[in-house]
Amino acid sequence: MPDMQMPEHFDVVIVGAGFAGLHMLHQARGLGLSARVLEAAADVGGVWNWNRYPGARCDVESLQYSYSFSSELEQEWMWTEKYAAQPEILRYIQHVADRFDLRRDITFNTRVQAAMFDERTGLWDLRTDTGLAASAQYCVMASGALSIARLPDLPGIEAFTGKIYHTGAWPHEGVDFTGKRVGVIGTGSSGIQVIPAIAKQARELVVFQRSANFSIPAWNGPLAPDVQQDWKAEYRKHRARARELGTLYEFSDKSAAQVSAQVQANEYESRWRKGGVNFVHAFNDLMVNQASNDTIADFVRGKIRAIVKNPETAQALCPTDHPLGTKRICVDTGYFETYNRPNVTLVDLKRTPISLVTSNGVRIANANANADTDTDIELDALVCATGYDALTGAVLNIDIKGIGGQSLKQKWADGPRTYLGLMTSGFPNLFIITGAGSPSVLVNMVVGIEHHVEWICNCISYLRQQGLATIDATKPAEDRWVEHVNQAASKTLFPKANSWFLGANIPGKPRVFMPYVAKIGVYRQECQQVADRGYEGFMLERGIPTSQRLKETS
Repeated sequence: MPDMQMPEHFDVVIVGAGFAGLHMLHQARGLGLSARVLEAAADVGGVWNWNRYPGARCDVESLQYSYSFSSELEQEWMWTEKYAAQPEILRYIQHVADRFDLRRDITFNTRVQAAMFDERTGLWDLRTDTGLAASAQYCVMASGALSIARLPDLPGIEAFTGKIYHTGAWPHEGVDFTGKRVGVIGTGSSGIQVIPAIAKQARELVVFQRSANFSIPAWNGPLAPDVQQDWKAEYRKHRARARELGTLYEFSDKSAAQVSAQVQANEYESRWRKGGVNFVHAFNDLMVNQASNDTIADFVRGKIRAIVKNPETAQALCPTDHPLGTKRICVDTGYFETYNRPNVTLVDLKRTPISLVTSNGVRIANANANADTDTDIELDALVCATGYDALTGAVLNIDIKGIGGQSLKQKWADGPRTYLGLMTSGFPNLFIITGAGSPSVLVNMVVGIEHHVEWICNCISYLRQQGLATIDATKPAEDRWVEHVNQAASKTLFPKANSWFLGANIPGKPRVFMPYVAKIGVYRQECQQVADRGYEGFMLERGIPTSQRLKETS
């Protein structure tokens, strides 16, 4: 561990330089606050800097997946595709950093290891892996909901002599799979994007499917200049709607239960041809009525069987263990068609699980229970599209201690507890952007980010105007919010899936549905009401909160 330097002091320290961190920095400057961003990577971009795997692309349309805080920015930047690929999104974020001169307040190649609230000074003290130390009155975690890559727990994986890659930590120089035998583990969003790209290059591709996923074609293509200009002419109207709805889709006012099977089929076919996540909004009861959800799930399974020529492979690719949409819906370009290629093989790990990773490949159990031997599959490279420790991983990766030295890891041992998804009791002046207990990953992330940054900045302005030193969520308000989030989820089909929304992909992680399922417009109103009532449910203090106060209010 390097020697710690004397800490630099700022009004605000921000952890992370992705969409959230850059916007928070820009807005903090606008308040006249001194601010510093600490970023583990060598450049801005967050998830779009790390996820450089072939095929990486956003599933929200480009014209919506962008900042709204600057009308000049949104008019001058020209997108090239309906759904932007990773390189274009990264260029956009880099352009924002340069256009608003943000880099001078960002320290790169610096990972925050610990953050402690000092009860003597009322400041947050941060330690990093480089020896850099910083202190601030306010600490903002803009570390991302999907930023801690998770490698699979497979016996013998350390013995594999080939190359191992994770889609969330892809080499910046790229990877050439020409002539290689490649295995891909995972068929979530990243896997469904990377598999078609690798299949076009590798000599052999073996896909190890842990669970089948629903995926909708993107039908991506160039973004015509006239379409872009027409949208930009109405940007203010579109942005206002997005603040209420999250992402703008064709939302139906009808339930599937109200119409005939033929009307259902016609609507599903129409939306399939348009493509994208818009598909899942064909009717308004699909996420709350199992019978209605069965109709759209059956339609997609029918499409899979029609596309994939091998009936056994097609059946294995048909999801049957969760309602459509209860896991993050995937959007693809030629995913199911990829299994018709002669160089692609699907291994269904539910039938033939991996028993061992060997030095030169993967050993799978034989589907025939009476067989004496397992099957060895030789590989030159293994690509892990195995996801992230979502929503809480990046925050808990830092040793955060609040009042009385309370550890956030200990507090969240049974699942994350927040108030409004923005703060957690016992950790004054610590804000979280798009964390657990907020709509977060269930909406257009940029819309969620902008709301959180706006709320945090308004809160800080209020504190300073009132001469207040700290704000902290009370435990009763936090308890009520956690129960509210749980009740909202229980009214939907979401809990029926073992998804990363519940932390099911991380061994030992508590099974708690983490995002808030209400529309972002409802959530915004709830957050605004709290602020309008003098930050109801928060404790605001002129002095420095102490351990004694925590005991009195817990």
